Amino acid sequence: MVKVGVAGYGVIGQRLADGVALQKDMELVGIADLAPTLSIKALREKGMPYDLYLVEGADKSKFDAAGIPYKGSFQDLIGKVDIMLDSSPGGVGAKNKELYAKAGVKAIFQGGEKNSVADVFFHGYANYEKGLGVNYLKLTSCNTTGLIRSVDCLDRKYGIDRVAITIIRRVADPGDYHRGLTNALQMDKAPSHQALDLMTIMPHIEATGILVHTPVTHGHIITVVAHAKKGKITKDMALEAFKTHNRIRVVTIDEGFLGNASFFRYARDLGNPRGDMYEIGLWEDSIVESGDNIMYAINIPQESVTIPETMDGIRASLKMQPDSATGTAETNKYLGLGKWKK
Repeated sequence: MVKVGVAGYGVIGQRLADGVALQKDMELVGIADLAPTLSIKALREKGMPYDLYLVEGADKSKFDAAGIPYKGSFQDLIGKVDIMLDSSPGGVGAKNKELYAKAGVKAIFQGGEKNSVADVFFHGYANYEKGLGVNYLKLTSCNTTGLIRSVDCLDRKYGIDRVAITIIRRVADPGDYHRGLTNALQMDKAPSHQALDLMTIMPHIEATGILVHTPVTHGHIITVVAHAKKGKITKDMALEAFKTHNRIRVVTIDEGFLGNASFFRYARDLGNPRGDMYEIGLWEDSIVESGDNIMYAINIPQESVTIPETMDGIRASLKMQPDSATGTAETNKYLGLGKWKK
């Protein structure tokens, strides 16, 4: 049984912990954090299903005052695991890497860290094999993760050589107070980092993109214009490919999926913890042919979309499965991805 620890119990860390706990061939040894945040207090109120370890600088008296039990130090946790999932604030993961290296423990970092922190910039479908046995992996951002899922899906089936993307980006996660665009959209300089990141993961594809910040919180929407290497991808061909992918949920407007908030509400109605969805949504209505290009739109549930690919990273780094097909299939099985097709 592979032993896993999680550093940082915030927006992503909570979901990483839950994701590992669902994998029947992995054991979540514990989580580590600095302060008794609301997330940690909620964990206590749920009966402390995960063991808590305190990072350097944590004030133990505050945990004691809140009645929150802890098992030991961050170093204690590192010494008990095969791999750490680091979802610490940006820049902290790079410092933590020194502790992992000293202990001989592998690690996977989230999108907030610089690419230089890892040996491989990783995606479960597009370059799983490059992560086999590698000590340090870094996940792509939420937008890039979902974007690559859809582009890789078409690329595997038909071959893609060029994409152009437009990202309609949520400005902050639900509950965040540090950003406050009101009645305004904000442009980023082109090309967006997601387009550049896609080319890093999939260097055979030429990509460019534009990003627009929007004053919403429940998910990003990305439009993609893709061009095939040979021939033309029709709407029916694209739809056929998308419907076979267990991390892409094909929906229609007539079903009630009017936009990003529809997915969030549906996830809550399904009873998914925190209203999470691991899969991206893709509107069948948005798939259109434009000359030799195929265009479509996807919804990115930014808080949870990277969790499956992180589980894939564990499988690759520890050589649990030898290739993308078997590795992603195991992750999908334990997370219940694709179950809506039955």
